[in-house]
Order: sequence, then structure tokens, then C-alpha cells
Amino acid sequence: MSQPYAAPAVEHRKSSSRCLLIAAVLVSTILAGCASRTTHAPVSDLAGPGEAAASSSGTYVVRPGDTLYKIAQANNTDVSTLVRLNHLSDPSQLRVGQTIRLSGSASAAPSAAPVATPVPVTPTASAETETPAKASDAGLITWGWPASGRIIQGFNASTKGIDISGAPGEPVYAAADGKVMYAGNGVRGLGNLILLGHSNGFITAYAHNQTLLVKSGQQVHRGAKIATFGQTDTTSPRLHFEIRRKGTPVNPLSYLPPR
Repeated sequence: MSQPYAAPAVEHRKSSSRCLLIAAVLVSTILAGCASRTTHAPVSDLAGPGEAAASSSGTYVVRPGDTLYKIAQANNTDVSTLVRLNHLSDPSQLRVGQTIRLSGSASAAPSAAPVATPVPVTPTASAETETPAKASDAGLITWGWPASGRIIQGFNASTKGIDISGAPGEPVYAAADGKVMYAGNGVRGLGNLILLGHSNGFITAYAHNQTLLVKSGQQVHRGAKIATFGQTDTTSPRLHFEIRRKGTPVNPLSYLPPR
């Protein structure tokens, strides 16, 4: 009498085994996907959409839209530490796929590390007279001049910004409302440097300062005094000023208002 019920019982056990096997495969696939995302936690350039993810591995791999400031925030550190640990010559320029160290002690800087070359002292004769056309996106931000001195070096592919003359101790002003992304002297060739992050993917850089009056993470308004003129890592007192849009240097004279 028990024989007729044996086959259904066996089939039931086989069916249960198949269900368990399928469930195990699905769980393994999900866990593998999560592990993959954790291992390749993202870490680049300064202003882009999205938030940088935290990493527990001690390193971070740059993905599109990441910025050094976002990476520092997500991993409970600061931009100055990341610059020092990774010997970054330009904190505003990260490469997608670049591995960023998040902790540990800084090793000796590689011999091939790029060095910013101080700008020559000789003024450019046409620096003041050449006025480029206003950029189409200049109106996205209300701009102001970072200093009142004359321009002694114009913008080109090598300088990536302009140099403004001034006496040591004279004020350096924020060119627009923004947040301090970096304030320190860890970038060789630029001396005491400040980077401000602004809306719409803009960043401004202020180099060769004597004294830095702001700290990373601080909010500043256009016209606020953020530093004083100096000649750190250069040959005469000056302010090297840059504007970058989504990581690309643009001519500040196409954005700053007429004097």
C-alpha cells in the first residue's frame, strides 16, 4: 500500500532540491554583485553630479563626476591629507580610474611627479590691453576681481590663468561665493594655495599667497578676504589666479567684470 506514494515523495524531494539550488545560485549572484561594487568603490575632477562613495579598503578609485573634496567628505578626511598622501600636483585635476590613497603615511614623492613651473617675472605687454570676448556662461555666476593690481601675465595654455601684481600683505579676495576645497602648500610650484568650489562646475585657484585666512570646508562670499599677497614658490609678489569650468582652465578675463 505504501508503494504508490513513494514516487510522489521522491519527486517532492527532487523539486525541493531544485528550488534550494536555484535559490542558492540567486543568492550567490547577488552577493557577488555586491562584493564587486564594494571592491571597486569609486573615487576625480572637481565638480560633477553625484556623491563620492566611502571606501573601507584604504584606497579609492576615481569615477566620473567625483571630486577631491567629495572623496574627502565621504571618507572622513580632508583635501590637504589626500594631497599629501598622493603627492597631487594639482588637486583640481583627477583622472577617472586613478587610485587615491585615503590613509597611511606619505611615501617619497615619485621622481616623475609633475611640478608647476613658476611664471616669469617679465610683464606681458599686451596682458592689460587684450580683452577677450565674454564667455557664454559667464553670467552663471556673479564674479568679482580677486585683487586690484595690474595683470603682469596673461592667460595661455601654459599659464592656465593670469598673474596679478601686488605688494606683500595686500588682500586677496574670493572671486565668487563658494566653499574652500583646499587651503595649504602641498602643491609644489604654487606656494600657499587656495581652491574655491563654486556652483555650475566652476573652481577658482589663488596661488603664491603669503598668509591663508580660510580653512577647508569654510563657506565664503564674493569679495571676502581669503589671503594676503606673497611670493611663495615664485620670483616676485603676485597672485596667480585661475578659473576652471568642469576641470578645464578658462581665460579669467572672459568671466571677470570690466574694471
